[in-house]
Formats: sequence, structure tokens, C-alpha cells
Amino acid sequence: QVQLVESGGGLVQAGGSLRLSCTADGFTFRTYALGWFRQPPGKEREFVAAISWGGGNIYYAESVKGRFTISRDNAENTVYLQMDGLKPEDTAVYICAADSSGMAQYYNDMDYRGKGTLVTVPS
Repeated sequence: QVQLVESGGGLVQAGGSLRLSCTADGFTFRTYALGWFRQPPGKEREFVAAISWGGGNIYYAESVKGRFTISRDNAENTVYLQMDGLKPEDTAVYICAADSSGMAQYYNDMDYRGKGTLVTVPS
């Protein structure tokens, strides 16, 4: 059974940091590009960051560039999102997803998706 399970969300003050993890099971993780997406309350889902299967290609949304870092450990079937300098506008449910044929930047094209973890940054 395919699973993507996010963890690490929570409440953090503005300027603080969180590290999200997403652990996969049920598919060949190392052959998939991985992406992080987020859905702020009452808003559309948006792309956050993506990493290719080998980690050599990485993309970020402009809104998080320089503050967030995506990485992956293929031995542990896990993708991470290190979030520094958090802002209230980063408040959202963060979702990881796996893409077998692209670069994991388009949510509707993902093969597998997690259920998400909530990050709250009070203003």
C-alpha cells in the first residue's frame, strides 16, 4: 500500500524554524521526484519546493526562496523541508507528493500525495 506520511508541523513564532519530514512506503522512492505543496486557510493550494530523484535539481517558489531548503534521503525513503525565517503567511497545511514522470511542481500531476501537516505562524 502506497503511503506518504508528513510530520513535523506545529505552532512556531514568526522568525522561527521547523523541519518537516515525509516518509514514503509502497513504491520505489528513489525513482520519483518529490515535491512540497501548501494550502493556506481559505486559499488555493500552491507549489513550495521540489527535488529530483537524485537530488541534483531543486526548485523553489519565489515566496520561500532563501528561507526553505528541500532535501531527501533515499536510503530512508524520506524527503525533508527545512523552514527558516517563518512568517505568518507561511501558515498552511503542507503536503508532500511524488511524481514518477516530471519534476513534482504540478500538484494535479502527482502520482501519490500525503494528507498533510499543519504549520501555524501567528501574526
